Amino acid sequence: MNKLELISKLGEEQGLSKAESKTVVDLFFDRISEALMKGDRVEIRGWCSFKVKEYKSYTGRNPKSGEVVKVKPKRLPFFKVGTELKQRVDGE
Repeated sequence: MNKLELISKLGEEQGLSKAESKTVVDLFFDRISEALMKGDRVEIRGWCSFKVKEYKSYTGRNPKSGEVVKVKPKRLPFFKVGTELKQRVDGE
């Protein structure tokens, strides 16, 4: 399922217009993004949690050329699945 399919499904199930559904979906993802940008942890009980992992700079190697390169420090979002979602997917 992609974002457009999610918007359509939400609209069908909740009786919302596409514009209203898009607003709800965009708002949901925007708030998660904003929290992560501030360094906050986001938890949706039983389903998942998101947090930001900080990586220090390091020396790496370009696999194609073999050239040594310096990789900049970075912050990346990390997704951790919750127990309830694991059980649903596994069919328990």
